Amino acid sequence: MNKFQSLCLVITILLFTACQSKKQADAIFFNANVYTVNDGFSKATAFAVKDNKFVAVGSDDEIRNQYESENITDLAGLAVYPGLIDGHAHFYRYSLGLQNVDLIGTSSFDEIIQKIQEHVKQYPDLPWIVGRGWDQNDWGDNTEFPTKDTLDILFPDKVVALRRIDGHALLTNQKGLDLAGINANTKVSGGEIILVNGKPSGVLVDNAIDLLSSKAPDISDERKVDLLKLGQENCFSVGLTSLADAGLQKVEIDFMDALQKDSILKMRVYAMLAPSDENIQHYFSNGHYKTDHMHVRSFKIYGDGALGSRGACLIEPYHDIHNATGFLLSEPEVFDSLAKDFALKNFQMNTHAIGDSTNRLITDIYAKYLKGKNDKRWRIEHAQIVHPRDMNKFGDYNILPSVQPTHATSDMYWADERLGEERLETAYAYKDLLEENDMLVLGSDFPVEDINPIYGFHSAVARKDADNYPEDGFQMENSISREAALKGMTIWAAYGQFEEEEKGSIEAGKLADFVILDQDIMTVAPEKLRATKVLETWVGGERVFKLSY
Repeated sequence: MNKFQSLCLVITILLFTACQSKKQADAIFFNANVYTVNDGFSKATAFAVKDNKFVAVGSDDEIRNQYESENITDLAGLAVYPGLIDGHAHFYRYSLGLQNVDLIGTSSFDEIIQKIQEHVKQYPDLPWIVGRGWDQNDWGDNTEFPTKDTLDILFPDKVVALRRIDGHALLTNQKGLDLAGINANTKVSGGEIILVNGKPSGVLVDNAIDLLSSKAPDISDERKVDLLKLGQENCFSVGLTSLADAGLQKVEIDFMDALQKDSILKMRVYAMLAPSDENIQHYFSNGHYKTDHMHVRSFKIYGDGALGSRGACLIEPYHDIHNATGFLLSEPEVFDSLAKDFALKNFQMNTHAIGDSTNRLITDIYAKYLKGKNDKRWRIEHAQIVHPRDMNKFGDYNILPSVQPTHATSDMYWADERLGEERLETAYAYKDLLEENDMLVLGSDFPVEDINPIYGFHSAVARKDADNYPEDGFQMENSISREAALKGMTIWAAYGQFEEEEKGSIEAGKLADFVILDQDIMTVAPEKLRATKVLETWVGGERVFKLSY
């Protein structure tokens, strides 16, 4: 064998060895525009997936030289992001509500009646007429609460239960009032029964809703499965791979957990427990619960109501009703006792706080038990109106603000009526909150708002509604950057769930949750953001949604 033949043999052996040394992957994606959302917020063009996780992330050459697979996808420059996480939602309630009449976007009470009548024709055998989504602030000049009179005439024999968009007020008819045992003399702590001319109008606020909702007929397990699957499909179609479900009971968690273990539900759920006796007893005794799809280690507490229904608890009276300040949903001693127990049992406390009075009370209670810097990751859900004097407590005690950007752009039309101009300046202050901990958890609060996380991204950075109003943005001094907004719905949301080591970014070793979009939300013009379409959604290396393209 001459030297030339020997050299050819060596090269052949080296090439063969190199080929043989490639690692096997379940899938390879290349020629992409990948936002990894890692510590350096670096970008990549390719990644490999194996056994439900990312195994390598880098350039096209790096990945294709190291890995081979039977499933190789050229993404033709499309934008790829970590699976989007909704930091505060109500997935179980949203899903079961998909069989109810949708009142979102109705512009008058007459339109509500029309939708109910259509719904009754379609579902004549449903025992109750249930709906959600009305907002009297969208009804032109008349922004007073509706009354039950028309419902009594049209639907005298069925209970009607129509929740306001924020879930903190409900309109029922006389049939519902009778079933709940409500009359003009009924008193409720942490709630209100609205009276007109000394008689119940049909509107129940906050804790008063429980008097009726506790009587609601249950849904069959078979129907629940169908509705949860439909809710999941809707979430996957907008790029959500994980979410925090706020205010669940153990029986609801167990139901979803069983469906996840049977691969019927693939949505990852961070369950916030309602503080019921059963939940407290079970989880205090058994501790945290964790699978790849279900995580239980927090409690969701309701501090007050909502601004739109004037249930948010304010330091000073409402601007449009001078003798009303809203109310707490429990006595301060109850919140303090819960905080003490959660600290002792190492459970995260996540408290709904809208009004500045509630935010002050809850952050003071948090401070009492967090005792300075810590890694408890206790959260304020919404943190909607925070007095400037209380803002520093978020940073001093590492309290995480969990906010919903579309609340700002939904409320901006009328929030000044409730708060007045001066107090409005300290509301929806997302940039101020971000600066306290260099972190925000972003969510939607669906079904209060739309499930699409891109809408929240748009509201956070542009501070505009779906019509890109107002032209200059709403209180733009509190808009946040696109990088912060993306982190808020990926890695920071994962951090808020104690899951930043397993999801929230596209990095080797993390769960292969990712989403492919038709345009780059980090560079596209702000007015085009809401038109963004999800092309594919992947959970654990499995494609769970694909849009034809």
